[in-house]
Amino acid sequence: MSEWLLGHLPSALSGWEVTLLLATSVFTAFLTASVGVGGGVFLLAVLSLVMPVAAIIPVHGLVQFGANANRALMLWRDINWRSTLWFLPGALLGAWLASVFLVQLPLPVLQLAIACFILYLCWGPRLPALMLGDRGTLLAGALTTFLSHFVGATGPLVAAFIKQKHAERRQTSVATFAAAMVLQHGPKAVVYGATGFVFGEWLLLVALMIAAGALGTKLGLLQLARLTDRRFALLFNTVLTLLCLRLLWQAGSALLAG
Repeated sequence: MSEWLLGHLPSALSGWEVTLLLATSVFTAFLTASVGVGGGVFLLAVLSLVMPVAAIIPVHGLVQFGANANRALMLWRDINWRSTLWFLPGALLGAWLASVFLVQLPLPVLQLAIACFILYLCWGPRLPALMLGDRGTLLAGALTTFLSHFVGATGPLVAAFIKQKHAERRQTSVATFAAAMVLQHGPKAVVYGATGFVFGEWLLLVALMIAAGALGTKLGLLQLARLTDRRFALLFNTVLTLLCLRLLWQAGSALLAG
């Protein structure tokens, strides 16, 4: 990595750490594009290993905004725009509520609740039609956007909800999920900027990670095209279940330690 590039990247990161983040961006974008979920949580875990705590969630939000925008643009014909338009006011409401109540919530309790609800969405009976309708989509947008400011990655919860709404076609599920996450991560940058986080030092790194993610997304969509809807659903539910087990482990460890 050139000295010029290192000179314009965050001083808190070494060259190998930047390389690790770029490689992770490729892999996580591939994972989400091909399986439908999982990349955001994996990226958040890697960021937490190498980045200052105060920068993790804001930078994660910007990178995920770019990664999901890439995926939405590549699959724009498959987006369910009705679901997306009802998700939008909910996401704006959730972001506003988070800016008002930007306090430390009991994280283990949130993790337990999110994990249990995702497991229900994956393996339980289908949600009632009312909850999967327009008002349910608005509520899901508000709740998940609000929680994302504290938990960091609520993508699995959004993905599980979108998958229930659009279980009939994997491309529609992946594309609409990407559009919803663009709406969720966009306001997050505004909220953290308004509360004093300085993005300037991190913008070049974010741009490089988004560019690397575009490659991963392209490769992942090629893999998605090869899957059947049944196989996609099995992989989707399996990845989500593994993520839920991780959340349950984190929450249980924190509660026992406390």
